[in-house]
Order: sequence, then C-alpha cells, then structure tokens
Amino acid sequence: MLKGTRNVPKTQDGSSSSELCTHQLYEFVRPLLEQLMQRLDRRLVQTFLDLLIVMVLHRERHHGLWLSELGGHLMGMRHAPAGTKRIANLLHSPSWEAELVEQWLWEQGDHQVAALLQSQVTPLVIWDESAIEKPESLQTERLCPVRSAKAQRLQRIKPGFYHPPVKRPVFVPGFGWFQVIVAGPKGAPCLAHFHWWTTRGPQASRMRTEEEQVLTQLAKRWGRQVIHVWDRGFVINAWIQAAVTAQVRFLVRWKSNLDVLDESGQRRKLTEISRTKRSVDHRLIYDSQRRCERVTGIVFFPVRLPDLPEQSFWMVVSRPGAGRRPWFLLTNEPVPSVEAAWQIVLDYNRRWVIETCIRLDKAELGIEGIRLIDWTSRQKLMLMVAVLHAFLLALLAPRRDSLRSWLLTTWCHRTGRGNRLAAPLYRLRLALSSLWLAFRPFSLPRLN
Repeated sequence: MLKGTRNVPKTQDGSSSSELCTHQLYEFVRPLLEQLMQRLDRRLVQTFLDLLIVMVLHRERHHGLWLSELGGHLMGMRHAPAGTKRIANLLHSPSWEAELVEQWLWEQGDHQVAALLQSQVTPLVIWDESAIEKPESLQTERLCPVRSAKAQRLQRIKPGFYHPPVKRPVFVPGFGWFQVIVAGPKGAPCLAHFHWWTTRGPQASRMRTEEEQVLTQLAKRWGRQVIHVWDRGFVINAWIQAAVTAQVRFLVRWKSNLDVLDESGQRRKLTEISRTKRSVDHRLIYDSQRRCERVTGIVFFPVRLPDLPEQSFWMVVSRPGAGRRPWFLLTNEPVPSVEAAWQIVLDYNRRWVIETCIRLDKAELGIEGIRLIDWTSRQKLMLMVAVLHAFLLALLAPRRDSLRSWLLTTWCHRTGRGNRLAAPLYRLRLALSSLWLAFRPFSLPRLN
C-alpha cells in the first residue's frame, strides 16, 4: 500500500494504486461526509461516497448520470434495481439539503483564497455564465427558456455549403447556470460555487438578481482581498454599479462599441480613443485557447463611464496582432505603469480556465443528461457532479504531480508534445476510470 503521492514508483501494483486514488478521494470529501454523518444513516453516507466513484467509472455523456445506469454500476448489473433504489433513497432523503454541499464548496474557496494570500498572490475570482439545456424535457420542475449554445454552433455558416441557416437565437427548455472558481496566476484552480435559477414558476428570478446576491455574499466573505474577473456578458451598467456599490475589485472585458468618457470628459467611442494611441510595449503572451504564444501590444489610459461619471476606471487594451480582436479590459484597479497593465492582461488571460471547467461539466461529466423530475433531488445530484469536478481539479495540485503523471502515462497515454505537456481534466477522468475499471476499489473506506 502506497503511503504518499510524492514518490510514486514507476512500476506500481494496480491494486495498490487503485486504493491510493480511492483514499485520495475519501480524504478530499471527508469533511463533507462527516457533516452528512450527523444528518443521515451511515449506509446512505456510504452510498454517497460509493456513488462518487461510480460517477467516475461510468463515462457516458448522454445517459451517464441516469439512476438506473449508476445503480447497475454500483451493485452490478444483475442487482441494478437494488442499486438504483439505494441512490434514490440518498437523493430523495429529506434529512439533508443541497445547501450543505454548497457550503462545503464555499469552504473550498476559502481555503484556496487563504493559501494564495499566504503565498502573497492576489486570488482571482472568475465568473462565467452558461445554461443546462434539456431540449427533450417537459415535465422536469423549474424548466425555463434558455438560449441554446448548441444550436448557435450548428447555425454557423460552413464554407462550401449552400443555404446557410438563419442566425436567429434558438430557445429550448433548461436552467440558467453560472459558476465561480478561485485561481491564482498559475496552478490548480478551485471550484467555489455552482448556481442555477429559473425564470418561470414560483421560484422565478432574474439572472442579474441571482448574481448580485452572490456578489454581495462574496463582498462580505472575501472583501477586497480578491479580484473578480468577468467576460463581456457582464458588461451592463447595472452590474458595474452593483460592483462599485459592493466595493469589490474587478476586471471585465469591455465591449468595443460602447461609449466612454475620455480624459477631457468628452463622450466618444472606445475604438476611436484607442485607435489614436500607439502600443507602449510588446511581449510574447501565451494564448490559452490556441495554445501558442503571440506578440501582443499594450496601451492603457484612464476612462470614465457615462452612467458613472464620478467613478474613475482604467482601460487596458491588449492587441494580439493582425487578424485577432483586441481585448478592452476595464478595471477599477490603479494602472500606474506598464507592468501593472501587463498584470491586468495576464489576469484576464487566466479566465480561460473557467471555460474549460464548464465544457468539462457538459461534455465529460454529462451534467445535462440527468433525468430527475423533482428539483430538490436533481440539485443534489448536480452538486455531487460539482464535488467530483472539484476533486479532479484538486488532482492538478503540485503536491500530486507524481500521482497525476503516473496516471496519465500509464492509463491514458497520448502521443504528441502538446498532449504530453498538458494535463487536461478529460484525460485525468479517463485515466481514473480505466484504473478503477481494471482494479475495482472493493475495499472502500468504511464510515463509522
């Protein structure tokens, strides 16, 4: 039995490696399990832990989170009804609420913020919006219209094909969704919050209302110790006003077609102001999306917003070169020097992490494939997906480099320099699934 993760031998026994990874998962969720033990029967808590392992084992995007499928993998296909009943008893139990898992995720974010501050690094709180699409569902509770991102991708004009589809937004049944992660300039990010809402029924709400509630909570929780990073979906005057009222530090990618007030107080288009200014510096900046370095220019200047003329902001313009759209980054952080401006660009460049997280939830973990009519039970299962996602992110921590490297090399080998250098969460999940399928962790930690 292996005792640690720093010095993992090259030739490991598969059974002991399986037990080691199981122990890592158990230690990660143990604080949550201890809280569940105070509310639930021990057997239900054991089902919670076993279900997390089964969710790693069963990799299927469309029906990987069906209770009947999970029940079959939990107790064997011959006893699938009994396994399904166990999972249903856990999810339908009134003795615990989804808020328990939400609070545990917030505590994970607290630990990440404290660790980054201890390392004298400013934590980045990165937000992003999405939607859970359920185009074939009609009976599920709290369904509301959401704009389909899948339909938008299918409607793009393909060169060489005639009669391109009309580019009108397509709305399907689903749920509004956003998530919050905490990250530093490098290293493993931490999932801090999953949030869903609906625009119909007794629980109807607005997206901005839900987000402002979370922003107010974060302002009380972490104050000005962190910098909030938002994309262009958050560029509305009401949201910027809410951020100013909450007195948080923020960074948002501004829309180039909006008006701002220049240094003389004149209202002008942002592109008109930036066009007259030459880049003050150039550097090689890593493009997280394309995985390549680009020669990028930068210019920065103070601006004010027409609806908030009393507040002063800074605009940092990142120019990644010909053929690439510049970034217009608005921040309330002071930008007195070129180094400070580059730091703003690097902070926003880090935002790509949350894009990969949302894609993982949909494409790999299959969160849109859940089939539960009852909202309370559905929310519990979706938050269990969030717990699993948080564990995969924890495997990216530097202290688990040896274990992660061994998993990727032995159980998910890929050729090519890019695949060898990168450690995507998809490969980690596949490696864990392959390991646990070959060496099923029968001797799971038993809860007292």
